[in-house]
Amino acid sequence: MEQKIYSISVRLKRTKIEYAFVSVPVDGKVMESDPEDATKLRVNGEKVFEAAKRMGTETTILWAQEGEPLIEIHPWQAAPPRA
Repeated sequence: MEQKIYSISVRLKRTKIEYAFVSVPVDGKVMESDPEDATKLRVNGEKVFEAAKRMGTETTILWAQEGEPLIEIHPWQAAPPRA
């Protein structure tokens, strides 16, 4: 007699980490007045990061994989689409 084998579907989540470098221009978009001396300007780090993230969406940016993908149990378990 043939033995039946059952299985349980588990939804997984794989996250790949990629990195890229962008060069953010130091211009008026990332500068702000120095609160200690209004005659001087300083770089606003938040604005630099916002500009870098926008630049990261451009299709010309080359991304490289960093390490191996992280595989975890997906927090939302559901039946597979084919079920």
